[in-house]
Amino acid sequence: MATMSTSAKAAYDDLMHRSRERQLLISCSSLLGWDEQTYLPPGGSEARGNQLALLAGLHHDRAADPRVGDLLGEVEASNLTADPESPEGANLREWRRAYDRQTKLPKALVEELARATTRGQHEWVIAKRKNDFPGLKPALDAIFQLKRDEANCLGNQGEPYDALLDEYEPGANSRDLAALFTALRADLVPLVGAVAGSARRPDRSILRRDYPVERQKVFGETVAATIGFDFERGRLDTTEHPFCSGIGPGDTRITTRYDARNFSDAFFGILHEVGHGLYDQGLDPDHFGAPMGEAVSLGIHESQSRLWENVIGRGRPFWSYWYPLARRVFREALGAVPFDDFYFAVNAVEPSLIRVQADEVTYNLHVLIRFELERALISGDLALNDLPGAWNDSYRDALGVTPKNDAEGCLQDIHWSAGLVGYFPTYTLGNMYAAQFHAQAALDLGDPSDAFSRGDFSGLLAWLRAQIHRHGQRYRAADLARRITGDGPNPTPLIQSLRAKYSALYGL
Repeated sequence: MATMSTSAKAAYDDLMHRSRERQLLISCSSLLGWDEQTYLPPGGSEARGNQLALLAGLHHDRAADPRVGDLLGEVEASNLTADPESPEGANLREWRRAYDRQTKLPKALVEELARATTRGQHEWVIAKRKNDFPGLKPALDAIFQLKRDEANCLGNQGEPYDALLDEYEPGANSRDLAALFTALRADLVPLVGAVAGSARRPDRSILRRDYPVERQKVFGETVAATIGFDFERGRLDTTEHPFCSGIGPGDTRITTRYDARNFSDAFFGILHEVGHGLYDQGLDPDHFGAPMGEAVSLGIHESQSRLWENVIGRGRPFWSYWYPLARRVFREALGAVPFDDFYFAVNAVEPSLIRVQADEVTYNLHVLIRFELERALISGDLALNDLPGAWNDSYRDALGVTPKNDAEGCLQDIHWSAGLVGYFPTYTLGNMYAAQFHAQAALDLGDPSDAFSRGDFSGLLAWLRAQIHRHGQRYRAADLARRITGDGPNPTPLIQSLRAKYSALYGL
């Protein structure tokens, strides 16, 4: 720790104590949220909303306590911030950011958001199953108005949406993201068109045979553990919409959903959430409760999930090791399927309606649609009544497909019902970062193909731990990427990797 006065050190220690207490409150909310999505009986939704609202209020009281501001000022006046990359400097920077955000938000707004989003998630499950957008609309109306109120309270340098985006990707703004995404779209659309025009077509039915759920669970957990997910410090459960909850040191929970007639849905969902889980399990437990023990941003978090799901999990070296076991576990479905046919099937490209089932070439077009729609909803340029039609028009224009109902259209994601407005762009940022990190890891470690084909993923995981996980919030996302790769978020490595892989598969 840098040299500082006795009073400044006492102030810093007090801030650390308060930060750890607040993180414990957050972990309690996370645990209740995990239970809500996995085991909570439907009748408990209202009570759960009140529980989460109470915890949100308690957290807000502590985070916005004027004494925190006094302590921050005292430490900021010392020499502790001389090295902004030191643990103390990074913690102080992020404490200040969090305090400034929290003090702008009324406690009543924080509590009402917790209640509204708990109710919204419960009603989303019902609405999706019934294909009932009008039934969900009152909850969404309330949530989007509360998010507009939140954005207005926080203020911004650009548009209200930026204040919400900043919660998930600190320092990002919609103008810069729109430019990145426009460049990405300009390369993706021709690639999708070239693939569609290819005479080569994979047999997608391979993945839609009989895959008993119990065997899927065993196979998925085996792969997850081999990659590095520690089941002594984590677990895998079933839910409607897969997610990962980092409750705290020693407790990381991932979920997936199973379909006995669809291999990809659960398996690649597991790989995706394992990527998140490995990040959470790789955070330094000695820094729990402080920014140095937290993930840097959702974009970096998504880079880890997309890296394991797509870059590694859909790669030839990965399946050269795992496919023989898959053929034994799912012998009725895969026993007579040649390796190359299976590999082509898990890398099939075809415009589709469901984001979480999309291939890695078309996936970002799904995200771009959501990014544009939620910006318009927050600004008021799009009325919620018009969302289903706008959604369908966007899918027709970008992907050439149109949902036949709202369940496979604007009801497919839980994010807006959970109040996660500004979250979607981090998926595409994650894809960009994943390609950049993978390219750099190959330079630093050498070609990992041989290790992967032997089932050895430890070298890559150790590299990720050292380069990303253990730094916590020492650096902002773009700065972290520059330190690792020499560049901030850049779509070029992603486009290059997609072109190389899919040109070979589709003979482009």
